[in-house]
Amino acid sequence: MTEDHAQDYSHPLAGTTMTGSDVIVQVLADEGVDVIFGYSGGAILPTYDAVFRYNKEHNDAIPLIVPANEQGAGFMAAGYARASGKVGVCMVTSGPGATNTVTPVRDCMADSTPIVVICGQVPTAAIGSDGFQEAPVSNIMASAAKHVLLVTDPSKLEATVRTAFEIARTGRPGPVVVDVPKDVQNWEGTFHGAGKLPVPGYRQRMANIGKNKLSDEKCQHFFRMLAEAERPLIYAGGGVINGNASNELRDLAHAFQIPVVTTLMGIGAYDTTEPLSLHMLGMHGTAFANYAVDDCDFLIAVGARFDDRVAGVPDKFAPHARHIAHLDIDASEINKVKAVQWSHVGLLEDALKKLLSHGRKQEFSKDYSGWHQHIAELKQTYAMNYDRDSALIQPYAVIEEINKHTKGAAIVSTGVGQHQMWAAQYFDFKDPRQWLTSGSMGTMGFGLPAAIGAQFAAPKKMVINIDGDASIRMNLGELETVTTYGLPVKTVVLNNYGDGMVKQWQKLFFQGRLSASDKSLHKKDFIKAAEADGFEFAARLDNKEDLPRIVKEFVDFPGPAFLEVIIDPDAGVYPMVGPGMTYAEMITGDFIPNRYENGNGKDQGPSSSEMF
Repeated sequence: MTEDHAQDYSHPLAGTTMTGSDVIVQVLADEGVDVIFGYSGGAILPTYDAVFRYNKEHNDAIPLIVPANEQGAGFMAAGYARASGKVGVCMVTSGPGATNTVTPVRDCMADSTPIVVICGQVPTAAIGSDGFQEAPVSNIMASAAKHVLLVTDPSKLEATVRTAFEIARTGRPGPVVVDVPKDVQNWEGTFHGAGKLPVPGYRQRMANIGKNKLSDEKCQHFFRMLAEAERPLIYAGGGVINGNASNELRDLAHAFQIPVVTTLMGIGAYDTTEPLSLHMLGMHGTAFANYAVDDCDFLIAVGARFDDRVAGVPDKFAPHARHIAHLDIDASEINKVKAVQWSHVGLLEDALKKLLSHGRKQEFSKDYSGWHQHIAELKQTYAMNYDRDSALIQPYAVIEEINKHTKGAAIVSTGVGQHQMWAAQYFDFKDPRQWLTSGSMGTMGFGLPAAIGAQFAAPKKMVINIDGDASIRMNLGELETVTTYGLPVKTVVLNNYGDGMVKQWQKLFFQGRLSASDKSLHKKDFIKAAEADGFEFAARLDNKEDLPRIVKEFVDFPGPAFLEVIIDPDAGVYPMVGPGMTYAEMITGDFIPNRYENGNGKDQGPSSSEMF
C-alpha cells in the first residue's frame, strides 16, 4: 500500500465513507485544530457545511470565526500560531477570497509562521476557464508560500491535508496553501485515518536536520572560542521561539553568564527584566544593545539571519568580534550575509542542550564580571529616555504606564510603524510567544486580527493590541469581530494623525517633504467607530494628567476595551540606525546619550585597550 493510501485501523472512522469536505474537517480534528478563521463563499460552502455538522455533533469543538475580511482571517490564524506554537488554520473561498489571503501568507513565510490556508476552487473541469470567482491560486501563491497543493485527485485529499500540516510545522515553519476544487469537496470515498503524500526529498532534508547532532569536537571548538573571549554576546532571533528553544537558550546564558540581545522577532526568547538582557538590537534597537554588539569579541547567533534591519552594513557589524558562531535550522542562512567561523545546522533545542551539557561536563568556567560591569554601565548610561517634561502626551509614557500593570506578562500585538517600535522598546516580555508583530514584511493592519487569533490561543491571558491611527485603519472592520465574539482584547491607538514612521523618514532624509503621509485622518472619530462596533469601554486620552487613571481603567476593564491616545505628533523613534549606516552612526535623539561625537564614528566611550 502506498504512503498516501495507508490506513490506520486504530482510527475509529477508518474505512468509513465520507465526502471530501468531511474528510477535510476530520483531518483538521485529527491534527488538533481547535479553531478555524475564515470567510465563506460558493466554492468552499461544502466544507463550511461540514464544519457546521461536525460542530453540532461534537459540541462546537472547532469554532469557525468569521472576520470582516479574508486578510483578517489570515492574520488571525497567524496570531493564533505565534501565540500557541500550533498551526493556525484559515479557510476561504475561491477567487477574491483566496487572493485576499496572499498578504498574510507572504507575511507568515517571511516570519516563519506555520499556518494552513484551505481555499475553495472552481470545479476541476472548470479550472482555467475564467469561471466565476476563479483565480490561479497555485500560480499566485507559489512564490509566497512554503508550499502549495492543488487537489485534483480526490482520493489523495486526506493525505494532502495531513501533509500540509506536516510541512507547515516542520523544519523552518511556514504557510502551506491547499487549493480544493468544489467537486473534490463533494466527492465521496473511503476515509483511511492515516497516510501522507510521498514527498521523499522534503522528508529526507528534515531527517538530515534531525540527525545532525553536535559532535563533541564541535562543542570543544565552541568552548575554545568562548574561553578565548572576554566579551561574549548571544544574538537571538525568531528561530529560537519558533524552534521552542527559549528555555534552552536561557539555560545556556545563565550557566555561562552570557548577555543576550534579541532581534525584533526574537523578543521574549530571553526575559527582558533580567540583568543579562540588553533587549532588542538593530535599526531601532536600544543604544546599549547596539553598543554591546560593537564591543563584543564573540558573537553567538542563534536562530537569527543577520537581516538588513540588524546588520545594515554586514562588514562593519560586530566589528571587534574575533569569532562568530551561528546556529540555525536553515542551512541557506549560514554565511549568507555574514561570514562565520563556527556553525551548526540542526534543531536548536537539541544543539543548545548539547552545548550546555558539554560545557558542564568540562566544568567550563570563566569570569566575565568585567564584561557584566560594562553591560550594566551601558544600560545605565544609554538608557531609553524621552522628553518627560513635555506638556504633550508622549507615546513612550503610554507604553511605560501600561507596562506597570502588565509586568511583562501580557501578549502584545502591533501594527507596523512608530507604535510598533515603541512597543518593542518599552514593553517587558518575560516569556516567548508574547510578542506578535509583522517583522520582515512590515504589514500594516496586522495587529488587531493577530490579537484576535492570540486571544483564542490564550483565552486566559491579557491580549493588548498597540496600533497606530493609519495602521489600524487597514483592518478597522475587525473591531466588530472582537465584540461579536466577546473577546477581552484591548486596543490602544496612538494617534499622531498620519503615517508617523514615514513622516519621520521624510523629515530625516527628504528635507521634510511630507508627500502623502500627512493624511486627513483628522475627521476619523475612532471612539464613535468603536462604540458603533459594540465597545462598552471606548475612551479618548488627550490630557497628560489623566494618563495613569485612564490607563488603569482601560487595563482593568473586564471585556473588550478601546483607548485612543492623542500623542505628540512630532514624537520620533530613537535610537535609529539609518539605512546603510553602522551602529557608530546611530542617531539617538535628544534624550539618549550618544558615545560617538556627532555620529561620525569617533568613539567617546572606552578605548580599544580598555575594552579588549
